[in-house]
Amino acid sequence: MSGGFFTDAGALAAALDRSGVAAMAAVHTTMEHSAQALKARVQQAASGRPGPNVITGRYRASWEAQVTGAGPVVTAEVGTSAPQARRLEYGFVGADSLGRVYNQAPRPHLGPAVQEAGPVMLDKLGLAVRAVL
Repeated sequence: MSGGFFTDAGALAAALDRSGVAAMAAVHTTMEHSAQALKARVQQAASGRPGPNVITGRYRASWEAQVTGAGPVVTAEVGTSAPQARRLEYGFVGADSLGRVYNQAPRPHLGPAVQEAGPVMLDKLGLAVRAVL
């Protein structure tokens, strides 16, 4: 280990073996916080221009964050099952299934939030694991 970083894969593997449970707990906690932060950022971006306008607040409230872990893998999913999500994010031009014609401009709110949150999450994960090791 040099300057707090592992330069040898074997040394990193040995440290993870010794501190694996604590490292996975730190990763899970960090993923929970990061997923909730992303969800909040998406909801904020879906609260008016340049994102979609708020009419009832149901769309914004439909966003969920879920973190799962199995063995050494921890995943976070942030999303919504609201039917208008894709149209709001990417726009829609043409006729819908009822024959109504739209020229709806995109109101990106998920993509920009993910772009912003990704590097922050990776930094936080690195710090969490280093603190345990």
